[in-house]
Amino acid sequence: MMKRTGYFIFILALFVFAADTYGFTLKPPAEVSREVSSAIRSGNAREVAKHFGPNVDIKFPGNEGTFSRNQAELIARNFFSRNAPASFTVQHQGPSRDGSLYVIGNYRTQNGEAYRVYFLIKTISGNTVLHLLQFEKQ
Repeated sequence: MMKRTGYFIFILALFVFAADTYGFTLKPPAEVSREVSSAIRSGNAREVAKHFGPNVDIKFPGNEGTFSRNQAELIARNFFSRNAPASFTVQHQGPSRDGSLYVIGNYRTQNGEAYRVYFLIKTISGNTVLHLLQFEKQ
């Protein structure tokens, strides 16, 4: 009996470690949306990347495609360093037909530039991930 309990604790710890390391989360999409919005508002690429899955679709000025989590974080970090945030406001959000949550917002830089932001949060295999992040200059 003790061996089974120890085995169960080991598997549970391994799952928690993997979830933390690879950004998988069991959080509801609305909570992930709030956290991603807050991270964008502060220009914190590391906090945004916590919600990426292993691969993420990215569209930033000069960078578009599907990237690994680490590559996508670097792209976001470079964008935020060149375009420091002044504000980010969510304009609209709602469920997509496939059960995903989409968010549309406006990002303003300290230099006065404006970007339309779109991101999509999906639940894939029980994990809530930031699947798509897009910044388009207005």
